[in-house]
Amino acid sequence: MRPRVPPGQVVTHGWPVLHAGTVPTELTPDGWDLTIHGEVDRPQRIDYAALLTLPQTELVTDVHCVTSWTRQDMRWKGVQFRAIADAAGPKSTAKFVVMECEQGFTTSLPYEALRDADVLLAHSVDGNALPPEHGGPVRMLVPKRYFYKSAKWIRGLKFVGADEPGFWEVRGYSNVADPWEQTRYTVDDVRLIHRMRKQSLFHDIGTKDEPGDRVL
Repeated sequence: MRPRVPPGQVVTHGWPVLHAGTVPTELTPDGWDLTIHGEVDRPQRIDYAALLTLPQTELVTDVHCVTSWTRQDMRWKGVQFRAIADAAGPKSTAKFVVMECEQGFTTSLPYEALRDADVLLAHSVDGNALPPEHGGPVRMLVPKRYFYKSAKWIRGLKFVGADEPGFWEVRGYSNVADPWEQTRYTVDDVRLIHRMRKQSLFHDIGTKDEPGDRVL
């Protein structure tokens, strides 16, 4: 039986705020929309109001950050990715999905991996609207992967035939991002990763964690 907490992770009672770039506080529910395009038969554009009219899914799950913290029993609400995908009609040539985010950030995963029932376009967490610093109004939720695959500030889903590794992946982070296999990095030099962390790739904009919760 697979352990609940992946190897190398520490359970936190806070929720660290980690990202590159700045928090796009100007992005509000009224101004948010999502474009579904690429290898699909029916390209779509969904605004926030329309997202809330779709069948909603609520689930409780743990999330695992590549920086070694795990937060348990988070309650999420949103729309299943596979419902959004089915409405657009992916072509047989669509093998990967590029998640396009505010400020030009991207990440990607195989299309089939995103069809799991626990993959959401999430707009609420723990009974409240998802706050901007955690990816609101809407972010991806992909619980089986490290949390950088749960793209913040999602604005587009591009279905493609060939993978397009994103912002973190081209900087040495794993494109697989499996917490239980500890596939964190694709570079061998751990010292390089520590230098990356100390430079401008991670921006901590403040957290209410208890002492010792942050692992950076």
